[in-house]
Amino acid sequence: MMKEKIILLGGGGHCRSVIDVIEQEERFEIAGIIDRKELIGKDVLDYKIIGTDDDLRSLREKYTYAFVTVGQIRSNLVRVKLFKLLKELDFKLPTIISPLSYVSRYAMIGEATVVMHHALINANAKVGSNCIINTKALIEHDAVVEDHTHISTGAIINGGTKVKANSFVGSSAVTKESIEVSGFIKAGSVAK
Repeated sequence: MMKEKIILLGGGGHCRSVIDVIEQEERFEIAGIIDRKELIGKDVLDYKIIGTDDDLRSLREKYTYAFVTVGQIRSNLVRVKLFKLLKELDFKLPTIISPLSYVSRYAMIGEATVVMHHALINANAKVGSNCIINTKALIEHDAVVEDHTHISTGAIINGGTKVKANSFVGSSAVTKESIEVSGFIKAGSVAK
């Protein structure tokens, strides 16, 4: 079966992790990566950097699918900008889910979100668009993770918690159940 081709925006460390998930998922063939002009022709793992943001309009004539692979720690401004640009250019923005993760059939995941290896998303959880649910993160039942949010490695979002849009929850941070959190939650902290 022929795989759809997809281009990735951003060639850093997060991109390498997403490439691994895409390869494991086996739904898409990576056509190339968009990054800075001086990096065109270089490789990210086994994939070429084929252009810059300025090339996206012409690349849309050739490719239907695209995905933001810029990471998010202190700020998500670049991720949000690229997401909006891809929407304006009418790219299809799939949800990418590692086959090594578990996502309940009763959970909802928005477009352009990646669920990394060994993440777990339980029943009735809702994850918005353009989110990163990173390696070994847990989104428990009835939790809501709004758009453009990064739940980092090993973070635990307990049942009924709402994580507001544009937030970052650091590695191994834990939320108390049924609370609302927003902004920057530092690694290893407990939000109550």
